[in-house]
Amino acid sequence: MNADLEKLAASIELLILDVDGVLTDGRLYFSVNGDETKAFHVRDGYGIRKLLAAGVQVAVISGRQSAAVTRRMRELGVTHVYQGCSDKLATTRELLKELGLGSDVCAFMGDDIPDLEAMQAVSLPLCVADAHATLLACAKWRSQKSGGNGAVREACDLIRAARESHRQ
Repeated sequence: MNADLEKLAASIELLILDVDGVLTDGRLYFSVNGDETKAFHVRDGYGIRKLLAAGVQVAVISGRQSAAVTRRMRELGVTHVYQGCSDKLATTRELLKELGLGSDVCAFMGDDIPDLEAMQAVSLPLCVADAHATLLACAKWRSQKSGGNGAVREACDLIRAARESHRQ
């Protein structure tokens, strides 16, 4: 990790995650009855728990509404859950204001155009390996894994490692 990235990652106090395409593989699954299901990677969950335990807050901002997201975030202890958001930038700004944080201590991990403005508004824009080309160009870091396949764990590990390195 280069020194500039490490310094940015060490300062992060809030990691905001998109859901579809970041915490999931981006595919939507519907049952015959019309119920939506999502698959979450257990390693991402472990990374989120470890990041929370390290004192970094985690939030999700999703354009869609899903009971599966509500349940999974509750299981992980993520209390800042915003679903059905058409303006992720406005939600990001509201969350930062509510938490009394500046954008300079915030990271946002996305995968597609609806995440772009929020990513541009924080100090550490992150994206998954299979993100849209526009986000790949905007991000200061991208995972090696694709969305839903451990990309979030990589981001959590990046932030934790940088914070640990700067404590020593």
